[in-house]
Formats: sequence, structure tokens, C-alpha cells
Amino acid sequence: MTIEKVSQEDMLSNFKERLTALLEENKQMAEKIKQNEITALKLQGAIEALDYYTQEEETASAPPEEETEE
Repeated sequence: MTIEKVSQEDMLSNFKERLTALLEENKQMAEKIKQNEITALKLQGAIEALDYYTQEEETASAPPEEETEE
């Protein structure tokens, strides 16, 4: 088994680079989540509107039953 020795300066530098990269990745993911939430709300609104109009058309296409007086 070989043990690789790394200086503390190199290790510190490596850790800082990894931390910076992870923080940037988190920032990008947070922005993507925000955009997805906005799109999801728009889709939800569109679905609700289409459901409403579909129900309106179904009710409007069937004339009300007429009562006949005898």
C-alpha cells in the first residue's frame, strides 16, 4: 500500500477549490429550482383555466331540459 503525502497548503487549496465549486453548483441548482417553480405555477394556472373552460363548454353544449306543462 502506498501512502501519498500532500502538503497542508495543497490540501487547503484543494478544499477551497472544491468548496467554491460546490457553492456555485448549489447556486445554479437553486436558480433552476426557482425557474421550475415559476413554470409549474404557470402550467397549473393553464390547466385550471382549461379545466374551467372545458366544464363551461360541456354545460353550454347541453340545452337545459324544458319543462312541459300539460
